[in-house]
Amino acid sequence: MGKVLIIGAGGVGTVVVNKVAQNPEVFTEIVLASRTKSKCDVIAKAIGSDRIKTAQVDADNVEELIALFNEHKPELVINVALPYQDLTIMDACLACGVNYLDTANYEPKDEAKYEYSWQWAYQERFKEAGLTAILGCGFDPGVTSVFTAYAAKHHFAEMHYLDIVDCNGGDHGKAFATNFNPEINIREVTQVGRYWENGAWVTTEPHEIHKALTYPNIGAKESYVINHEELESLVKNYPTLKRARFWMTFGQEYLTHLRVIQNIGMSRIDPIIYNGVEIVPIQFLKAVLPDPGELGENYTGETSIGCRIKGIDKAGKESTYYVYNNCSHEAAYKETGAQGVSYTTGVPAMIGAMMFLTGEWRKPGVFNVEEFNPDPFMEQLNKHGLPWVELFNTDLELD
Repeated sequence: MGKVLIIGAGGVGTVVVNKVAQNPEVFTEIVLASRTKSKCDVIAKAIGSDRIKTAQVDADNVEELIALFNEHKPELVINVALPYQDLTIMDACLACGVNYLDTANYEPKDEAKYEYSWQWAYQERFKEAGLTAILGCGFDPGVTSVFTAYAAKHHFAEMHYLDIVDCNGGDHGKAFATNFNPEINIREVTQVGRYWENGAWVTTEPHEIHKALTYPNIGAKESYVINHEELESLVKNYPTLKRARFWMTFGQEYLTHLRVIQNIGMSRIDPIIYNGVEIVPIQFLKAVLPDPGELGENYTGETSIGCRIKGIDKAGKESTYYVYNNCSHEAAYKETGAQGVSYTTGVPAMIGAMMFLTGEWRKPGVFNVEEFNPDPFMEQLNKHGLPWVELFNTDLELD
């Protein structure tokens, strides 16, 4: 049906290319590009498909991106590069008449802050160009937003309380490692907490609000309220929400390492001079930590991510609803060579691209995933390795 160009050759990119290659009836041509072409070549060789072309590109450089897009002429770019690079890739898409999809919203390199305002500002330009931009099509954001849209469409007249719960119950055997890009991961989890309540944002100290929540097949895990990007679009698109929060599990050993990293200044994002050379401490830390893309081989256990929702159902009664997916690290690695966190991000990116190419999610402008019909996406989750489970009127464990 169409040609896609994938930018990013990390763990998520590996999964995306695997899944795209598995669906030749939708993805007729595939190009994989990264700053380091050799990484792309390794992925293409491992998959063994002669339909995968590889290329080198600096995604910070709009002119290089334009040259790449003009050479290959994709119908859609799947951006699984760094969040810093969202806007340069969107600029190149506009210049070349290419549609766009990403898994995480933009954040500036010099500030640990992310919000959708920068990308929402592209709405009129994409609309006037007749191009579609699909934002946040990973798992969270992504599937969690589609879960919410599905609940609103099929089960609730009004949603009042939304809690997105993200548990990694796996064990990679490392003393300290992050499950995706360390620089992005550490910036994300060390920010102040933020959630929506009664029409306003409430901020907390990092990890201030926490409690044990029970996750299917995993058990009780201490879970912490953190700031997460999909809350911004969900409270905008579902104004009946009185409160919306995002919870993530962290082990005590992980939090101890995180505190030490912060206390000794290794989480700093501002440059320092070392031996006459300018370095950014968190970028140096990234270089010495385990590569998230190489954690999969010895990873055991599961992830469990979902939405716990309370509100008024279609019959006018107060109701609770829990929809979730559990993903096995071992099964993800066996299929794609990547661990479960990469898998749960890469599969939805492929499905979002499928939604675009099949015409299910195609309209001019910039949209978060919950603004599209959730049904065909939910159907494809069950077919491509991320089956979901619904629980009705159960204890959500949350006030």
